[in-house]
Amino acid sequence: LGDRHVALHARRVPLYTHPNPTMASTADTKVVVALDWTPNGNHLGFYVAKDMGLYAAAGLDVRLLSTSDPDYAGSYTASLADTAAATADTPAYVTPCSKVAAGDAHFGINSPEGVVGWNTAPGRPALKAVAALLNDRNSSAIVTLKSSGLDRLKDLDGKRYASYAARFEGRIVQKMIQSDGGTGDYIEETPPMLGIWNTLLEGKADATWVFLQWEGVEAKLKGVELNTFPVCDYGMPYCYAPCLCAHPDWLAANPEVAKKFLAATAEGYKRAAADPKAAAEILVRLAVTENNGHAVDPALALGSAEFLASRFLDKGGRWGAMEEGVWDNYVKWLWDEGLLTTGMQSRHPDGGKGTFSLDELRAGKTGDRIELAAVPACFTNDYLPAA
Repeated sequence: LGDRHVALHARRVPLYTHPNPTMASTADTKVVVALDWTPNGNHLGFYVAKDMGLYAAAGLDVRLLSTSDPDYAGSYTASLADTAAATADTPAYVTPCSKVAAGDAHFGINSPEGVVGWNTAPGRPALKAVAALLNDRNSSAIVTLKSSGLDRLKDLDGKRYASYAARFEGRIVQKMIQSDGGTGDYIEETPPMLGIWNTLLEGKADATWVFLQWEGVEAKLKGVELNTFPVCDYGMPYCYAPCLCAHPDWLAANPEVAKKFLAATAEGYKRAAADPKAAAEILVRLAVTENNGHAVDPALALGSAEFLASRFLDKGGRWGAMEEGVWDNYVKWLWDEGLLTTGMQSRHPDGGKGTFSLDELRAGKTGDRIELAAVPACFTNDYLPAA
């Protein structure tokens, strides 16, 4: 749901050096993809492409970096409360796009609001979305337990929402609640990200934002009934989620590598759509060897793959392509609703100089409004295979 506000300093030697990133096109060109979560259905095409030799055939040595890997140690498993005493010597909070910005990954996965955030934050590179992992824009939702009796979004007034602590997230949820007749005055809590879903199941939170193709499938497998409030059903013209992003400098310097990678990935997603059972089996098997022994539940992988089989590709059978109108409508909605502002979320707000707590952002302390015309294009289809 978008990157947290983090310092963009690398932990290792970067894959390329700014401002002129280059990467030699050799027979085994290395490409690192920073995933946004532990391996799941949204990532099927990457795993299929790697397992079936599509990347190797294109001369690419692709590494799929999951949040379960040591590179993310302390980030997705720490809460904001855990890091309250962070100092200048504390390692940076690592996210997929911070790795791309720092030169530690070539591609990273983010939400559309996260992409907008990277394109509207001073001092940060304007990372571009280069592909939509899903064509379906309404597969994520705010959810509550059916047993909670919170049957409407407006019922979340005064309740606990388990947040990913992203820049626009809390205010988006607020607008969705208001669109259903609520005040939007709720409690935004920030448990460790990889444990957010469990906080809902354990009754430690009243609501959170999930993907129906993963947590939604898991709930069905566990016999847990949910109230689901899909994001596009409450006045927001949501954009493509998740998005695959890249640094514009790297893209400009390595267009052929980017095109080869996206062509192989597109074929991987097409094969996942055509044979979800085989794709699920690949995800389960490859996650163990690719991602530090991570175990994916076979039943969950299969249920997710089957859910997504009809949602990866557009009507013409193409993967990844994004429409300008969809992005424009989403950015315009953020602007119309007053969410497109300079204020950044921070674990250590600076007293209104530019960074704010999540509570302050929801209360309207958001910095200056960003002019709509000042927002650059957040996406490009230029590196995708032709239709």
